[in-house]
Amino acid sequence: MKSGSKHERDDVYERVTNQIIEAIEQGAGEWRMPWHRLAADTFAPVNIVSKKPYRGVNILSLWASAAEKGYASGFWATYPQWQQLGAQVRKGETSTLVVFWKFDLLEEEAESDEEEKPERHSILARGYHVFNAEQVDGFTLPPMKTLPQAERIEIAERFFAQLGADIRHGGSRAFYNKAEDYIQLPCFEVFKETAAYYATLGHECTHWSGAPHRLNRDLKGRFGDQSYAAEELVAELGAAFLCADLDLANEPRPDHAAYVQNWLKVLREDKRAVFTAASKAQQAVDWMHGFSVDHGAPAKEL
Repeated sequence: MKSGSKHERDDVYERVTNQIIEAIEQGAGEWRMPWHRLAADTFAPVNIVSKKPYRGVNILSLWASAAEKGYASGFWATYPQWQQLGAQVRKGETSTLVVFWKFDLLEEEAESDEEEKPERHSILARGYHVFNAEQVDGFTLPPMKTLPQAERIEIAERFFAQLGADIRHGGSRAFYNKAEDYIQLPCFEVFKETAAYYATLGHECTHWSGAPHRLNRDLKGRFGDQSYAAEELVAELGAAFLCADLDLANEPRPDHAAYVQNWLKVLREDKRAVFTAASKAQQAVDWMHGFSVDHGAPAKEL
């Protein structure tokens, strides 16, 4: 098959989408989506060679694969990359597909949704097959240095404070009031876990980021009457990506379970939908990180 051909590109869309649909279906009964991470020291999947976290839809693909196969490690690499490190993928191991976009005009390749660079007309979706650290022999993983919970909470508090959003507390519901441009959350004490408060805040801040005078995220043209469900999916993914960046758990919110069937409908009818949703979520997270004094996610030592 010719690299970058339309058939291959369509196959990449379909294979990634099908994997995520399957992960959503498996967790629907307990409202446990592939982006829910219960361990407080979880993080976005990282390429062990480049030391860079994966982004967008690739985070979902790797999280879904790790959950299905029970991998505790968040480190991944291609077959040749593991060989480069002196490791060997065990015989019979199954790879996980990740996607990069190649922009031919500038000979640039990046983890990004093609919709983010509409001015470039020659765009190829390229699939790469990666293996988890638990699928290889001959390599000792470096210890992952994590911050104490108190420091993580301090970082999260500072991160959200720097956004300058109008955040109000009270009542029993969490929502973003688009008309008056404020975020409403129940009081901090209502949440069973501290991380749950920040995960909920991350969800609402993702909604907040899409206001017309901010990122101007309007999904009606892309998703029509499914735009509300699509926006909720963007906010769910935005919260998950933020929690990963801040090393906080992202536990299921049963009050969002009603969206699952709508999300599945959107994904089944449009194999590019999850790519768009993940891209919009990543865009929102990147934009919010721009408010941080260090202009980026907290550094993680490998």
